[in-house]
Amino acid sequence: MELSKPYKFSQSVVLAPLLAVLVIWTVFWAEVRFGINLNEYGIYPRTISGLKGIVLSPFIHGSVEHLYNNTVPLAVLSSFLFYFYRKAAFRVLLLGILLSGLITWVIGRPSYHIGASGVIYVLSSFIFFKGIFAKHYRLVALSLVVVFIYGSMIWYIFPIKEDISWEGHLAGFATGLLLALAIKVKVPLERKYEWEREDYSEDNDPFLKHFDENGNFIENRDEEGEGTVEVRYHYRPDKKD
Repeated sequence: MELSKPYKFSQSVVLAPLLAVLVIWTVFWAEVRFGINLNEYGIYPRTISGLKGIVLSPFIHGSVEHLYNNTVPLAVLSSFLFYFYRKAAFRVLLLGILLSGLITWVIGRPSYHIGASGVIYVLSSFIFFKGIFAKHYRLVALSLVVVFIYGSMIWYIFPIKEDISWEGHLAGFATGLLLALAIKVKVPLERKYEWEREDYSEDNDPFLKHFDENGNFIENRDEEGEGTVEVRYHYRPDKKD
């Protein structure tokens, strides 16, 4: 268990989200700048050629609105991941991309599925469920923050809009839950006071010994182990004498 500074700020908390955002915006800029369309590199379910989209689809977006809607959640959630779960962060990202992409490839409609929303659902699901399973007060609080900010995303794992890949969202949500169950993380030990320990005894508590059985304070009661203080003076003659 980590005892000292379990949640320490590191460069990855800033660099990882920044790199992710920079990559998806660079890819979109290249599409616009050179007049190309990379949608065919997305996930096309149940086809061999569509398998490449498992890795490539998170970096491809169909419009500025699509890109913008994914940018902020991706940056925020990846920052949470690298700050609170830094030792497991890369595993969660890598396995999340591969597994959610594979599930989308299996259950998706025959169309190109693109965008980082699947990864966003992986992160939100993992952070929420891991905090609940860990039962650590800071991680539970983080889970509640995720629910408060992004709780409305739960509706988009259902087919409520035709132009949204709800299959990718559902795959990401399920993947985050599976990773929260499978990946072990070190939870910092909570500091316990003396009276919270299992071997605590009121009879041996030095503070309570200052009170009698009726709760009255005993002013002159000697503490255990208290001894007399002996002061010794040493005389040194002055060299001038």
